[in-house]
Amino acid sequence: MTSNNARRSAPAAGSCRITVCRGCCCGDPRKVPGVDHAGQIARLRAALDGAAPVRASECLDVCEQANVMVVQPSPAGRAAGGRPVWLGLVNDDGALADIAAWVRAGGPGVAEPPGVLDLYGFTVSRRVGKALED
Repeated sequence: MTSNNARRSAPAAGSCRITVCRGCCCGDPRKVPGVDHAGQIARLRAALDGAAPVRASECLDVCEQANVMVVQPSPAGRAAGGRPVWLGLVNDDGALADIAAWVRAGGPGVAEPPGVLDLYGFTVSRRVGKALED
């Protein structure tokens, strides 16, 4: 029998995916002091409550934007025209809460992001963007 905790922590099939950079600069207290880098992924997973998987990645090559996260659309979001959304300078729990709420609502292509996330969004070069494409 599956426990309630196990059921909640398993990401929904067909959900968005979130990649969190934890390479050379992202997650480094020397680059971004005053942030609980070790707890950031755990807090994001808790805020998502199993709605989407969160994975750590090696350097995503946009170090000037540390800490970086990429929200990949769900299959439904991609079918609706959603594209991966790159977010930089994600260094506070308010931003994590906004990202989690957006992803729980459907994420790219399905739900409009909270306006405040416009402050975090940035465009990457094609070379960098290709690294995370499906």
